[in-house]
Amino acid sequence: MQATLLPPRNPALCAPITSNRDLGACLIANVPMRELLSADLRRAGLQLVELKDAEPRALRIPIDNWIELGALLLLGRNPKSACLLDSKGNTLAWKGCDEPEDCVDKIVTDANCFPVIYPWDLLRMNEEVLVLMDETSLLGEVSPLASLSGTIRLGNGSRILPGTVIEGPVLIGPNTVVGPNAYIRGATSIGANCYIGSGAEVKNSIIYHNTYISRQCYVGDSIIGTHVTLGAGTCTENHRHDGRHHVSMIHGKPVNTGRLKLGAILGDGVHTGVNTSIEAGIKIGIARTTLPGSIVCKDLL
Repeated sequence: MQATLLPPRNPALCAPITSNRDLGACLIANVPMRELLSADLRRAGLQLVELKDAEPRALRIPIDNWIELGALLLLGRNPKSACLLDSKGNTLAWKGCDEPEDCVDKIVTDANCFPVIYPWDLLRMNEEVLVLMDETSLLGEVSPLASLSGTIRLGNGSRILPGTVIEGPVLIGPNTVVGPNAYIRGATSIGANCYIGSGAEVKNSIIYHNTYISRQCYVGDSIIGTHVTLGAGTCTENHRHDGRHHVSMIHGKPVNTGRLKLGAILGDGVHTGVNTSIEAGIKIGIARTTLPGSIVCKDLL
């Protein structure tokens, strides 16, 4: 059975992470999304082809979707032209027609499927992928005074320094230094050539390559781009005092994220001054900076 990956529908909504890269190049578990999805489809026995080479019954899958393979194969077995929808009515994939609205059948799945529209959907996708890790692999150096639990993958040349606590699922790329006395937990992926300083805590986040998180920082439920430097004591808020879902401004309009916890979304090259505090759900654009002691309470794009 053939499948083709289609371009994302609204990549600009994932800014600033997509301000200077395609959505398909965004990292999920340290792998570009397009490569991750392509590998999953091939493992399921699907033949990936370009749209121009696709036969009419090929599965058409927008890249900005997370689809359980069982639901996708259910679509593939349908003898008619059909569209696969999630429980909220979002279009996930289709076959037999150029456009999903032209399909004869509609298949609604209750499986764990969702579109990737906003930056926090990338966090959810990262969580889904990391929880599937079932084998620990420690290729770097781990101090005997560090404490590791859960499923953890550590890349070549990386070092976990004394006093550090890591609770998986956690994925750490090559040549990254963590600690001493750092705390990494939740579904967290940390890229290559990163530094997580003394006393820093990273929870349920995506950290891109070549990023420096200084001592005593807190990064929770956040996405931090590449070549970012967080000054010492920089903290992201990730929880509302009233316990409600976070609301984020997208193109000037408030959007309910559906998340009880959401930190910051930082584009590439951001540099924060020491003791910067970033309110929950804030987005900071490419190469923006903050002064020491800053309180960031609105998007800087």
